[in-house]
Amino acid sequence: MPRGFFFDNTRCTGCRTCVLACKDYRDHGTGDAFRMVIDYEGGSWSQQDSDDGVFARNVFAYHISLACNHCNSPACAQVCPTGAMHKDELDLVWPDANKCIGCGYCTMACPYHAPRIDARLKRSSKCDGCRDRVAQGARPICVEACPLRALDFGAAFELHERHPDAVRSIMPLPDESATSPNLYILPSPAALAAEDGGGRIVNRGEIGL
Repeated sequence: MPRGFFFDNTRCTGCRTCVLACKDYRDHGTGDAFRMVIDYEGGSWSQQDSDDGVFARNVFAYHISLACNHCNSPACAQVCPTGAMHKDELDLVWPDANKCIGCGYCTMACPYHAPRIDARLKRSSKCDGCRDRVAQGARPICVEACPLRALDFGAAFELHERHPDAVRSIMPLPDESATSPNLYILPSPAALAAEDGGGRIVNRGEIGL
């Protein structure tokens, strides 16, 4: 039974509570994170010849909270030479540290940049959907922590039924055809305005992209 995340782009304020909750739960250092928030901005403006000033046209800005999407066709698992990166009995994707050799192929293959090589352990490390919590009937810690209730988690078919207006991708995420992600997004008006391109990620340094 595929499981994944729902993200309400209309609610997210980019507060990073989901990121910090995950870091605290996993006891991560300052440079490690399984979830990230992408700040995406774009649009255009024009300078008028009169004294009316500057006019903004089609300006947009929004945030995307993103972790592993536990894809139906996970690119990370497909390139793993040892089988360390795999889907478990809960349909969650994570690396078996006993098999991982730290080659980094998974980090290069994932279009969502979910796997990272742990600098201390020299092994692949990523969101596993809080599999221990899910096995006990709880939700991932990031979902529980979000103060705006912009995140949800569950079986993919249930997420689709609960959020029929959700899409599978918004800018700058890759098209869903890449890995068939279990990610459902309710796009904001800003995200719809960004569909024609012209935007950019403005916090690349923060998220390591």
